[in-house]
Amino acid sequence: MVIGLSLAPMESHAQLSKKERKEWKKKKKSMSEEAFKQMVDENKALKAQVSSLNNQLSAMEPQLNEKDNTIAKLEKQLRQAQAEVTAAQRALEEAAAGGGQQQSAGSGYSMDESGVLFKVQVGAFKDKDLSKYFENHPNFGGETEDGLQKITLGQFRDYWEADTFKKYLREMGVKDAWIVAYKDGNRVPLKDVLEGVI
Repeated sequence: MVIGLSLAPMESHAQLSKKERKEWKKKKKSMSEEAFKQMVDENKALKAQVSSLNNQLSAMEPQLNEKDNTIAKLEKQLRQAQAEVTAAQRALEEAAAGGGQQQSAGSGYSMDESGVLFKVQVGAFKDKDLSKYFENHPNFGGETEDGLQKITLGQFRDYWEADTFKKYLREMGVKDAWIVAYKDGNRVPLKDVLEGVI
């Protein structure tokens, strides 16, 4: 949006009252030529400054439009990623329901949290509470830390199975998927458990 500014010369003489005209004539007569020239020069400089500012505003319009377009594109990508996460969660739930909950430790997940478990974190979200889904879905979990709810999918005893699942999620568009480690139900740095597992 360009805001037009104009410092038009004193064309409003017709709008001045007789008293105002007399006052301005007096001021003009009492003004020295140098002061009058200075006033005219300042007027020209101000007009040039206004013109420059208008040009800057015009030049910024495409940048603002580009930023608006970028924001819209990122919001669309976020919605797509959220939809893909939801689809992945449903696929996990169906796989868990189809295969029963009595899976062996090497087949993907286990309800027993003792020992080392790997999960795939798909994001950390603020102001999103999905904890009501955690209890009845062994492959879907999360924890809240520093005001962020960290969402994980899957439970794997085998690091390489977790890695394959992570790659699959990334292929689906969940670009922020990565592996996190748990030992006896507590989250630990991945490097602390990899030596004994790989």
